[in-house]
This record gives sequence, structure tokens and C-alpha cells, in this order.
Amino acid sequence: MRIRSCVAAAVAVAALTSAAPAASAAPTVRFLGHTTLPHALQFADTTVGGLSGVDRDPKTGEYVLISDDRSYTDPARFYTADLRIDDSGVHDVRITGTHALRHADGGTYSRPSLGDGRTVDPEEIRVDPVTGDYWWSQEGDRPTTPGQTLVQPSIQQAERDGAYASTLPLPENYAYTPDRGPRRNLALEAITFSRDGALLTSVVEGPLLQDGEVPTAQKGARTRLTVQTRDGVVVRQHAYPLEPLFAEPEPGPWGPDAGVPAILADPRVPGRYYALERSWVPGADYKVRLFQVDIAGATDVRDQDVLADDVRPVRKRQLADLHDFPLPVIDNVEGLTWGPTLPTGERTLLLVSDDNFAAEEFTRFIALALR
Repeated sequence: MRIRSCVAAAVAVAALTSAAPAASAAPTVRFLGHTTLPHALQFADTTVGGLSGVDRDPKTGEYVLISDDRSYTDPARFYTADLRIDDSGVHDVRITGTHALRHADGGTYSRPSLGDGRTVDPEEIRVDPVTGDYWWSQEGDRPTTPGQTLVQPSIQQAERDGAYASTLPLPENYAYTPDRGPRRNLALEAITFSRDGALLTSVVEGPLLQDGEVPTAQKGARTRLTVQTRDGVVVRQHAYPLEPLFAEPEPGPWGPDAGVPAILADPRVPGRYYALERSWVPGADYKVRLFQVDIAGATDVRDQDVLADDVRPVRKRQLADLHDFPLPVIDNVEGLTWGPTLPTGERTLLLVSDDNFAAEEFTRFIALALR
């Protein structure tokens, strides 16, 4: 199995490093519909909410959803769900199961206030194309005051019942250090597998401390996208350009929040992805955009501690702005996955929003068609 894995990874890397895809018209994105779960829906003695990542299980046709609850409401966990997507939208969402995510010692995770170092900040979940297990990312915690416990970001592999299986070695620059690495709450969310499962790609939500400031209304920023083998070997790392804020923030206690919460590999074109960029600006609320991203031709920055000014970033083009669709409100959309193919030949995309367990926010499922 190890030899087969290495061969598959080598083939996948060769495809990534081949010439850039020929220029073509941008895909057409069509809005299909949406549906919303009741607030604070109860299932198996848990509160359904904080859904920040989603993936479709090709073996069962069900979906797996991760909650970003840091064990404040219930132990850190994921759900499985059944739903239907067709040309008129997304329907009949039904939660079918839930499991707690388990620590390596078999126990559940603690809430951060306990300060025992057994806390996580779950954000994304993907079904392993090889084993059917679940891989999930979490942002950890960068201390902001003396005495707080440092928790490093991680990508972990879990069995289908949530039991711990392994941890993926991450690039050194993904680690929190006093003056290097991700910012707090802008660390590791977006992950995706290549079609054959040989490679895993991740994106740091916001710029590393050493790579510059976060986006403003006047200027974007640069974060990093990394391609690794499923054993953790870094094969490429690239600069990813973040959009400027869509509005000037109003003064107040909370600053804006912008970054990449989800990325999804194109199963047909190696090195091509679909990424969500989600921003929240005080006084202007949310904006969520979908981009097509190509890494072919981008500078490999694995060995750059600080991104050079002249690096060639990944290429991206905007495909959709959720404001252009007939949605009642733009939510905190963080999850993105493929749905079934429609009779028209269009591939569907399923998006899910994180309600932050707040009564004024929503757990919303949105269906799009990609031609």
C-alpha cells in the first residue's frame, strides 16, 4: 500500500507541475435554491449548529458536516446528513447521525476555558477517497494573554466513528510561533483531496504574520496554499492573493474578518480548485464569493520564509458573488462540496453556512450548478 501510495503521489505531482491549462471561458454558475434548518435543532442530545465544513461521501451519497463548536455547547463533533439536490434546489435535509471527535487517548475534547490543552477549533472535514475515513482541520489557539494554552493547528484523520487515527505532518510555517505563522482564528480551515486521494491541499485562511497585514478596503493580502502527499510531504506551496475588503469597516470593538474558509479540488483538471472567500465587515455584514483557482505556473514558495514581492501567485477568477443570487440574506458561508451531476450535465455545488449558534444567524444549505 505504501509503494502504491508513493507511485500515485508521483503521478499526481507530475500532473500538477505540467503546463497550465489552456485559456477557456469561465464556467457558468447557476443558482438552484436554498433551505434552512431550524435554529438550535436537537439531534441525539446535541445542538446542531456551527456547521463550517461539508463533504459528500461517494460510497453512501450522504454528506458529512463538521461543527466548529469548541466543546462549549457539546463535545467537538460531526454529523451525517441525507439531502436531495435537483434543478429546483436542495430539499429534505435530514440529520442521520453524529459522533464526537476523539483525542488520541480516546477521550473527547475540552472547552478552552479548562486550559488543559485538550481543545480544538474544528473547521473543515473531507472524506478520504482511499479509505473512506474522515480528515478534519482545526485552527488550534494562539494565546493572546499570559497563561493561555498554546494549541497548534492540525489536520487529523479520524475513523468513521470519530476515533483518532493519525495526524498529518504540516509545513513548518503553519505552526504558531511568537512572530511567525498564522494569526489567531485565521489559521487552518480549507482542505481538499485530489480525486485519487494521493494529494491533500490546504489554504491558510489569512496571511501569515511574516507575510504582511490582513486585507483592508484599499488593499488585498497574500496567504499560502500548500499541496502535500497524504503522508505529509510538502510538494508545492504557493502564494494565494486575497481580495480587498468590500467595504470600509465602521468603528467598533470588532474588526473585519476575511479569508478562505473552503477549497475544493476539480476532479477533472489537476491543479485546479474552487475556493470560497468569505468576509465580514462591521456595518456592512457578509460577502461570499466563489473563485476558480489554478496553481499551474505559480511560483513555488516552500523555501521562502517571507513571501518575496515578485512571486507569481496562483491564478484565480471570480465565478459568483452570492449577492447576485435571490437569497434572503448572505450568511456566514464556510462549507463547500460537490453534489450530484444534473441531467443537464452540470455539476452541482453544495454550500453550508455556520450560524455561530446565534438565533439571528442561519444554518443554510445553498445549491448551485456549475456548467
